[in-house]
Amino acid sequence: MQLQTGQLLQVVLIISTIPDFRLQYDEPLGLLRLEWISGAVTQTLRRSAAQLLDLVRQLAVRVLLIDMNTVPNISIEDELWLGAHWMTDIVQLPLAHLILAIDSSRIHNQLAIDALHDLVQPSIRFESHYFSDATSAVQWLSEGTGRLPALLAEWSNQ
Repeated sequence: MQLQTGQLLQVVLIISTIPDFRLQYDEPLGLLRLEWISGAVTQTLRRSAAQLLDLVRQLAVRVLLIDMNTVPNISIEDELWLGAHWMTDIVQLPLAHLILAIDSSRIHNQLAIDALHDLVQPSIRFESHYFSDATSAVQWLSEGTGRLPALLAEWSNQ
């Protein structure tokens, strides 16, 4: 997979290789941030999730931030696939942190996330963090690094 990048701003890259996701990579933080941008259409969720794992490996991501507030309700079929395929692969990655941004009103996806987490919990080698929104997570992650202005500027310029 060859990366196609948007503007480069202090080692912050906007990556456009997976059409279902809006992706931002920050090399100094080892951060890959993503949100779902395909609306209610989830037919390509599995393909995009598999591509995401490849990208995380390629970039040697240490922190994965997934904005679940933009993901439509996960179907039973996709939840089963995620549990059987995606979760078993993600726990093998050398992540330090998995951060999920999900508002408390997103009960369906919160329950799905909890079930998937419980499925692989004994194999998890990274810290899991939950925030109600992605901006709060980015603020927490970049605290004391001086990276916040570049991250927020690049994200908002997309």
